[in-house]
Amino acid sequence: MKSISIAVRRALAVTACVLPAAAFATDGYFSHGYGMKGKGMAGASTAMAADAMGGANNPASMVWVGKRFDAGVDFFSPRRKVQRSGSAGGMLDFSVDSDSTLFAVPELGFNTMVSPNFSLGVTIYGNGGMNTDFEGGQLNCSAFGGPPSSNGLCGVGRLGVNLEQLIVAPTIAWKFSPNHSLGVSPLLGYQKFRMQGAHLFTSLSQAPDSVTNNGHDESTGYGVRVGYMGRLSPMVTLGATYASKMKMSEFDGYKGLFADSGDFDLPEHYTLGVAVRPVSGWLLAFDYKKIKYSGIGSVGNPSTNQAPLGSSGGPGFGWQDVDVFKLGAEFQASPKLTVRAGFGRSDNPILARDVSFNILAPGVVRDHYTLGFTYAIDSSSEITGAYMHAKRNSVTGASLFNAFAPGMGGSETIEMYQNSLGIAWGMRW
Repeated sequence: MKSISIAVRRALAVTACVLPAAAFATDGYFSHGYGMKGKGMAGASTAMAADAMGGANNPASMVWVGKRFDAGVDFFSPRRKVQRSGSAGGMLDFSVDSDSTLFAVPELGFNTMVSPNFSLGVTIYGNGGMNTDFEGGQLNCSAFGGPPSSNGLCGVGRLGVNLEQLIVAPTIAWKFSPNHSLGVSPLLGYQKFRMQGAHLFTSLSQAPDSVTNNGHDESTGYGVRVGYMGRLSPMVTLGATYASKMKMSEFDGYKGLFADSGDFDLPEHYTLGVAVRPVSGWLLAFDYKKIKYSGIGSVGNPSTNQAPLGSSGGPGFGWQDVDVFKLGAEFQASPKLTVRAGFGRSDNPILARDVSFNILAPGVVRDHYTLGFTYAIDSSSEITGAYMHAKRNSVTGASLFNAFAPGMGGSETIEMYQNSLGIAWGMRW
């Protein structure tokens, strides 16, 4: 079994080198959508069979897609800012923007029909979002045992994290009646993580040598996504999916940071969707998603937990479960051109009490606006584009430095807005 685990880890690592993982922070650290067609509709794709990204959206959709290959890249630009104000004598006040502002995020999907009622495929996609890189040198933290030239959390050098997650989803789908299908996607996960500049946290950890500046550490794991799709009439299609918690191996290099000795599983989530064709040429889709971040200790435990960092049940980022609503519209403008638009709203997973920890991962955006199109090059190939803007949002809370003395740290604000622009090529045969 150990040799199998090593082989899986190596295979996923090679795939990650070829297909870099995402750096999203939209629905928490899930993307606002998967597949360029879905992204153009704000991610409302659970009841749609539009491309070979069903392993990320709804495995049951793949049997309706036919023989298909899709490849695309999304250029994603998150803008993050952190500031502290009202500290005692202004000693700890600062304001800084993250220098990590542009990422290229690929996606791949393939599907083939074994029989008219049975399909096999694979979808490769990414999650992420805890990617920040703040310049240091704003503060003099000698009063806290830090260097005279410190970053915003009184650490040495630049401050930030990088979390990347790659998921490979082989997919089997079965049409068990003319209008209903089921699908299953085993989920094989690879993730890597790096922390830098959080030296202040070492004094709060049970393993101070495994908190920060240990380079990238890697983790692999598994889970499963199951789905249903039903065409109730020519006008109405329903979709539903459930994805289990993905059990990942621990980040040993950061066992002093993440709760439960470096544990960082991926949260379970489920979606319900409906697609309606009210008149010829139009399609309207609506999705509801629930993401259970609170079920992952290192993500969901309150940062105010008094246990040491890295301990069993220790502090986390304090992320709450989120409800996500997505509405998309598609219009067949001509035989060759289809246009799309969408709106998505997600709960903010971060509470005011956890602002200091989430300087490292300010995933606070809520509202997403999208546009998209598909242009048929010929009878077998097409180009799809999608644009997304996530409106600026912020959260303000008391600084963790107030624990040293009342009012010492004042308050902190984390904020973010995002844009993305993607292009994909699809082929069917």
